[in-house]
Amino acid sequence: MTSPPVNVFEFEALARAAIDPMTWDYYASGANDELTLRRNRSAWEEVALHYRVMVDVSQRDLSTTVLGHRISLPVCAAPTAFHQLAHPDGELATARAVGDADSLMILSSLSNTAVEDVVAATSAPVFFQLYVYRDRGATEALVRRVEAAGCKALVVTVDAPLLGRRERDVRNRFHLPEGFAVRNLQAAGYGAVDERQGASGLAAYFADLLDPALSWKDIAWLQSLTDLPVVVKGVIRADDARRARDAGAAGIVVSNHGGRQLDTSPGTIDVLPRIADAVGGDVELLIDGGVRRGVDVVKALAWGASAVLLGRPILWGLGAGGREGVARVFELLRDELDLAMALCGCPSVAHITRDLVQPG
Repeated sequence: MTSPPVNVFEFEALARAAIDPMTWDYYASGANDELTLRRNRSAWEEVALHYRVMVDVSQRDLSTTVLGHRISLPVCAAPTAFHQLAHPDGELATARAVGDADSLMILSSLSNTAVEDVVAATSAPVFFQLYVYRDRGATEALVRRVEAAGCKALVVTVDAPLLGRRERDVRNRFHLPEGFAVRNLQAAGYGAVDERQGASGLAAYFADLLDPALSWKDIAWLQSLTDLPVVVKGVIRADDARRARDAGAAGIVVSNHGGRQLDTSPGTIDVLPRIADAVGGDVELLIDGGVRRGVDVVKALAWGASAVLLGRPILWGLGAGGREGVARVFELLRDELDLAMALCGCPSVAHITRDLVQPG
């Protein structure tokens, strides 16, 4: 009998065995030489934790808030696309598992499942990740739809005026198989991601449909459409973080799109301290990219993030075991975070402070 996974990494092999090769390459790949993909992981490993001793950690509280929503641990589901390619229940399984974990989910614009169904399936708060289409009418209709569905925030992705060149997708001519769609854009006529000869169908979809003219003034435009807080995702520079703050963003996701956009861009934990120094306290900071261990969560919070977002590990859990697999990924990280906090002398999230990574 195969032993159950004892860490998040062990889900990767299980998922790879369960998912078809084109889908696996789509989930796993980064841009070009995949240097940033690897840097996202190695950068976490280079941060040392300077733990405290002789602190009463007999009781520990992992709970926190993200944009005012109380969650049981500072680990949330990042927006990742096409969950039904990993498991038939798709985003519904993910949403239910996030609810089981008493956490928070960000639903991708490229979901295979209608936003209304996802929100109805879970007890967790659901934020909606938004791509801005050239068709601003379709974008406006989508914003109003997700607000009516009960989503709690808009997370607008700003680092993808075009899709990064993912060579595995080019070789595989990545596309959505028959029966799969970008479900929330079907009504606008933008549900299909077709096969393209010698190219990634998703890259062609982005080039044809998404708006490369997106600029900071569009944050105000989005705010004019909705009462939802607007979060800006895809920031790696301190000056852009200040621009996001000044444009009225309620939060920033420090993200390089999982190493899938501009290769040789820095790892996200490399830049988090500078961004926190630039806007710390003014806007809420989240971070994704390479989070695999409970100690990574401690490092992110110590450098100024409110929570981390899990991308690929969610897909690994989904592919390996559906709802139960995703729930187990959360359980493993919860257990690791709880132990790391105890060993760092942190009885609560509030005690995870910068001196753990930058001792005075």
